[in-house]
Amino acid sequence: MNWLKPLLAEMIGTFFLCFAGIAAILSNDPSIKSEIGRVGIALAHGLALSIAVSVFGGISGAHVNPAVTFGMLVTGRIKPPLAAGYIVAQLVGATLAAQVCLVIFAGKNAILAQNLGIPGPGEAFSSISPTMIVIVEAILTFLLVTAVFGTAVDERGKAVKIGGFAIGLTVAFDILAAGPITGASMNPARSFGPTLVYSLVNEGTWHNHWCYWAGPILGGAVAALVYHHLLLKNDDNAK
Repeated sequence: MNWLKPLLAEMIGTFFLCFAGIAAILSNDPSIKSEIGRVGIALAHGLALSIAVSVFGGISGAHVNPAVTFGMLVTGRIKPPLAAGYIVAQLVGATLAAQVCLVIFAGKNAILAQNLGIPGPGEAFSSISPTMIVIVEAILTFLLVTAVFGTAVDERGKAVKIGGFAIGLTVAFDILAAGPITGASMNPARSFGPTLVYSLVNEGTWHNHWCYWAGPILGGAVAALVYHHLLLKNDDNAK
């Protein structure tokens, strides 16, 4: 199998999502004054993901998220070597997006004020426990991966042809619902890219980072297994 095309699709697709999300967060800082608000940030993530899924779904499946890839892995829809390649490509795409945003917004207070768009609890939830971060992120990612399976895996959902739209909207409403609580990452790559880049210019940015892997991976795996074993038709389940 030629892995180059799907890996490149995963890298660029993740860049779509992370560039749009990080840039929207930075642009929303008072020092930039775009005033798009949380709705605008949610739409930036959701629209970018919708486009990425529509553009790259036919090439790689457009996982653009290690949690989605892990969900496909535990249900036998991707082999371990390719899954590892997907996750590396996703992390690279997210890191490149964060680096580009760092260059574009260089010298702006927004980078420090918004921690380069790293997902994290808002001020009202600054004392949230790591356990609660994992639980919330798991719930959000459960909803996201359920939407992925329902519209991009299940043949009944694929027939409706709204996979990218539905998946993007799920990310958008997750951000609106829980953005102030955990930052609503739902995606280890989305958390990893800006954290890695920002750690080069600031210290202490890896605090509770593991939660943004554990929560999405847990939620994604549970959603994938539930949909695979309980919701798919028997003939689809046998794949």
